[in-house]
Amino acid sequence: MSIENEKASIKRDESIYSKEVKHIDNVPSSVKLANPLTGIPHDQVMEDASAFAKSHGLGHLEQEFRKGALVAQDPTAFESLTQLDEEDKSVLRRELTHRWAQPAQLYYLVVLCSLSAAVQGMDESVINGANLFFPQQLGIPQTGDDASKNQWLLGLVNGAPYLCCGIIGCWLSAPMNKYLGRRGTIFISAFVSFITCIWQGLTNTWWHLFIARFVLGFGIGPKSSTVPVYAAECAPPAIRGALVMMWQMWTAFGIMIGTVMSLAFFNVHDTHNVHGLNWRLMLGSAGVPALIIMSQVYLCPESPRWLIGKGRYDKAFESLMRLRKSPLQAARDLYYIHVLLEAEKEIQGDRNLFVELFTVPRNRRATLASTIVMFMQQFCGINVIAYYSSNIFSQANFNDTQALIASWGFGMINWVFAFPAVWTIDTFGRRNLLLVTFPLMAVFLLLTGFSFYIPEEGHARIAVVALGIYLFAMAYSPGEGPVPFTYSAEAFPLYVRDVGMSWATSVLWFFNFVVAFTFPRLLGAFRPQGAFGWYAGWNVVGFVLVLLFLPETKALSLEELDQVFSVPTHIHAAYQLKALPHNIRKYVFRMDVEPLPPLYEHEEVGEKHYAAAAAGHA
Repeated sequence: MSIENEKASIKRDESIYSKEVKHIDNVPSSVKLANPLTGIPHDQVMEDASAFAKSHGLGHLEQEFRKGALVAQDPTAFESLTQLDEEDKSVLRRELTHRWAQPAQLYYLVVLCSLSAAVQGMDESVINGANLFFPQQLGIPQTGDDASKNQWLLGLVNGAPYLCCGIIGCWLSAPMNKYLGRRGTIFISAFVSFITCIWQGLTNTWWHLFIARFVLGFGIGPKSSTVPVYAAECAPPAIRGALVMMWQMWTAFGIMIGTVMSLAFFNVHDTHNVHGLNWRLMLGSAGVPALIIMSQVYLCPESPRWLIGKGRYDKAFESLMRLRKSPLQAARDLYYIHVLLEAEKEIQGDRNLFVELFTVPRNRRATLASTIVMFMQQFCGINVIAYYSSNIFSQANFNDTQALIASWGFGMINWVFAFPAVWTIDTFGRRNLLLVTFPLMAVFLLLTGFSFYIPEEGHARIAVVALGIYLFAMAYSPGEGPVPFTYSAEAFPLYVRDVGMSWATSVLWFFNFVVAFTFPRLLGAFRPQGAFGWYAGWNVVGFVLVLLFLPETKALSLEELDQVFSVPTHIHAAYQLKALPHNIRKYVFRMDVEPLPPLYEHEEVGEKHYAAAAAGHA
C-alpha cells in the first residue's frame, strides 16, 4: 500500500477511533480510587482529618494529620499550602529531590525482600546441576529402553513446585495475607522453603523427590505474590516502581547463585552410607537463605496498609514512623491509605471480583494483556535454560564441570543484564522493549538450535551453543524478564488489582510447570535443534500477540490507563497493524512519514501526565 493510500485509510478510520476511545469502563470507580480526596474543600479535608485522628486514638497527632491530609490531596502542590511551615516544606522538598534518602529501616526491608527474591531464584535453579546426577541414582535414567517414560518423569519432578504454585499455592496467598499479614506469610513460606529444601536432599526415589518438590510450591507461590506487594506497600511513591523492579533483578541473582552452588558441591564425594551427596547438598543449599529470612522478617515493620485494614491504626502509624523521615509524612500516608481503603470497600461491596476480571471489558483487556506477558515469560524459553542448561551443554559435548561453569555464565549474564531494565523500562516502555526483544530471542534460539548441526569434532559447536544461549539471556533480561510483573501490577484497576495479580501469577507458575514438565521429552523427541526451534517459534508468536493486544502502560496515570484499556481490542489491533509498516519506515529506514492519528485521548493533549511504575499502590 502506498503512503498516500495508507494516510487516506487512517483518516477514514480516525473518526472510529475517536468515538471508541471515549468509552471508558469503570470511570467513577477508577477516578475515585485515583485519589478519593480530590475536589474536597481544604477546610473539610482538615476537619475530616481531625475527626479521624481523634476517633482512632491518634488525637495527640491532630495537627500532623490536618497538614498531612492537605498534602495527600495534592502531593505536588504543598508549596502553596499556607498551613505548612518552612520546616514541613523542606522535608517534602527533600523527599522529591533526594528520593533515595530514606530511613535505614526501609533499606533493611529492601534487603529482606531482595533476599526473598534470591531464595526464589535459588529454589528454581539448584535443580539444574542436580539434573546431571539424581536421575540415574533414583531410577529414571535418560537413556536406554525406558528413556521416553523417564524423560516425562524427570520433567514431572522438576516441574512439581510450579504445578503446586499454579493450581494451589498462588491462591493461598490471599487468605494467608488476610490472617497472617505480610510478614507472617513471608515467614511461613520461607519456613516451607527451608524444610522442603532439606527434605529434597533426603529422598531416595523419584516419587519421593516429586512429593518434596511439590510441597516446595507452597513456599514459592505465596512468597512470589506477597513480597512485591509488601515492598510496594511500605515504600514511598518516589521509589516504589524501582523496588517492584528489584524482585525480578534479585530473582535473577538467586538463579545465578543456584548455579554457583551446583559448582561448589560438584566434587563432593559420597560417604560410606550416603550416595549422591553432591546433588543432595545442591538441593539443600537453597534452604540457608530461607532460614535467614525466617530469623529476620519480624524485625521489619508490618505493612501499614494491612494494619489499617485490621483497624490497628496506632501500630500502622508506628510502622510508618519507622519507614518515613518525619511525622508529617507518616500522617499523610496513613490518612491517604485509610481513605483509599474506605473507597475500595464502598466500590467493591458484594461484587465477585474474580468474575469481573472477565465480564467487565476494561478488566478483561487488562487480564488478556497480563496473561500474554506471563504466558510468554515461560514460553519464550528462559526457564528451559534455567532448569536444563547443564543437560543442554552436556549434549553439546561439554563435560560435567564445563557444563556447570557454562550454566553459571548464563546465570551471571541473566543477572547483570537485568540492571539496565531499571532505566529502560520507563524510558523505552514495556511494549517497545518486548517488540524489540522477542525477535532477537527467536533469532538467538535458532542460532543455538542450529549450532547442534556443527560436527562434534573441535570446539566450534561448544562455542556457538554457548554464544547463542548467552545472547538469548542478554535479550531476555531487559525485556521479558522485568516486564511481566511490572506490567501486571499496573494494568488492573485498583479495586481488582489483588485478584488480577493472583490470576497473573497463577498463569505464570502453571505454564512454568508445563515448560519444565515437557522439555526433557521434547529434547529427546525433537533433539536440541527442534526443541530450540519450537521455542523460537513461540517468540515469534509472542511478538504478534504483543503487537496486537498489549497497550503501552509506561508513565500513565490511573485515568489514562482506563482510557488505554477501554479501547476495544479489535480497534487496537487494527490500529497497530497500520502502525507497524509506518513505524518500520520511520524508525528503521529513517523515512520522513506523516504522523499517525492518536489512538488515545491523552495523546491529543499537549501536557503529559506521568506516574511512576506500578503507580496506585498505597
